[in-house]
Amino acid sequence: MIRLLKPAGYYQEKYGSSQWGLEKLYLMMEKQHNRGQEGAGIASVHLNAEPGEEYMFRHKATGNDAISEIFSKAGDEFAGELLMGHLRYSTTGKKGLTYVHPFLRRNNWRAKNLCICGNFNITNIDEVFNTLAEQGQYPRTGSDSYIMLEEMGHRLDREVERNFSIAHLSGYEGRQITEYIDSHVDIAKVLKTSMPMFDGGYVVCGLTGSGEFFAMRDPWGIRPAFYYQSEDVVALASERPVLQTTFDLSDDDIHELEPGCALIVRRSGEISFRQIIPAARQRSACSFERIYFSRGNDTDIYRERKRLGEQLVPAIEAAVDGDIANTVFSYIPNTAEVAYYGLLQGLMRRGYDVRFEKIAWKDIKMRTFITQGQQRRDLAAHVYDVTYGVVRPGEDNLVVIDDSIVRGTTLKESIIKILDRLHPKKIVVVSSAPQIRYPDFYGIDMPDLDEFIAFRACIALLCESGRLGLIEEVYQDCRLQLSKPAAEQTLPVKRLYEPFTDEQLNSKMVELLRPESAGAHVELVFQTIEGLHNACPGHSGDWYFTGNYPTPGGIRLCNAALVRYIEKNVSLLSVCKDTL
Repeated sequence: MIRLLKPAGYYQEKYGSSQWGLEKLYLMMEKQHNRGQEGAGIASVHLNAEPGEEYMFRHKATGNDAISEIFSKAGDEFAGELLMGHLRYSTTGKKGLTYVHPFLRRNNWRAKNLCICGNFNITNIDEVFNTLAEQGQYPRTGSDSYIMLEEMGHRLDREVERNFSIAHLSGYEGRQITEYIDSHVDIAKVLKTSMPMFDGGYVVCGLTGSGEFFAMRDPWGIRPAFYYQSEDVVALASERPVLQTTFDLSDDDIHELEPGCALIVRRSGEISFRQIIPAARQRSACSFERIYFSRGNDTDIYRERKRLGEQLVPAIEAAVDGDIANTVFSYIPNTAEVAYYGLLQGLMRRGYDVRFEKIAWKDIKMRTFITQGQQRRDLAAHVYDVTYGVVRPGEDNLVVIDDSIVRGTTLKESIIKILDRLHPKKIVVVSSAPQIRYPDFYGIDMPDLDEFIAFRACIALLCESGRLGLIEEVYQDCRLQLSKPAAEQTLPVKRLYEPFTDEQLNSKMVELLRPESAGAHVELVFQTIEGLHNACPGHSGDWYFTGNYPTPGGIRLCNAALVRYIEKNVSLLSVCKDTL
């Protein structure tokens, strides 16, 4: 998001370009272009357009070259005072231009035009949909983006009409009424009457046709947002280094938007921060942002990822029986690279002469975890290749660190197989994240429990140890919970993991993931929950690993996931048979 605070001629005179804001938006989007981009979009609003002139523009495109396509066609019409850009990384399986942000709601009254984009997954969208339907509205789809746009747009309509009545009663007429509305719309009221109904993690940003600019963060602080403010510009992004690089800033120049708070810039250029929803008592900033989602060149994230790697040294020493001299260390590209540096530094601090090599090479930039079924397995087998000749066959252990182990598909179908080609004595796969046991409903929408190798290992152990009764008990309790209001529900799913230690789950995961053709012994090492919190102290949102969902919607959806998992099988016996 960019809001220019000076007249257009100012930027031409000071920076030599009338498109300075648009150029900065392009740079911000490229710097936040990480991987697997499914689409991108931009929007712009001109403040001083006359009737009959277009004042609000939007352009979207799909594909990995979407940014280049958009900006190659963006001329002066996009060089407005208000600018918005968004990159979409498809994580729900829904693709196409329809799902690419920003979303636009048009109206013949300038102040009623609304364009929004954001990073959000709303966990209670079905409840919101039903509420709107009971009020007599007819939502055309049930997507969270559409519902949020329409609900916020409905409240914006009411705010405009409120100001129309005031202006009319005050004796204003014609264009005077429009000017009154444009200068008196209170976006904070719009947000306060629309956003409290949404449960989930979000940063939602918006522009109105009359020139209102806003960005709001969820009250739990799940999704990140950073902003920069000067005499010339207000800018906001979901990653701090994007702002630092684009505007040549230091860490101290950039601030984090607080949970439940909105950054608002009025049409007049007046800047304010409004607490729309009280911040949650327990802040739950997403720890997976630090491990995986965000780029690692942020000052704090870089330090945290190195610490995650260094903390794994004792567990790795145990996994290779202290034989560091006959162990080669490497990493799985690319997110784990920084944790790998931390691991190496930790070993060197202990006095080891470390052997490190680039073993795994990622040949194809693809995100197999969002591809479906057999297609995912086929792709996973070809994602990586290895460096030959650096591991002594039958003598060396091979330790490779990855950022996380989610489904295990890539491990089983590709990584372990290709590492085994080097014929190491032992392969130790290290995860800088703890065991991922529970679905995420706030960022990457992976709603099914059986997608996680840790959960599949847990069910296998329950079946093998004759604990079918516990599965049945948890299933019935989850059904009972779902009959209650979301705010009253607890999470019985946690009880499935209680009979087993982390080591037992690790061993079962190895059984499930080790290809039959593999000759090397395989072992898994995971970060501990305590290690995660020690490395990332400001980001306590650990629901992926603990099931401690910060919102009622997360708990409800996890209970529903367990019920769905059991009921898609003919019987509990078939659950065990399928697992084993």
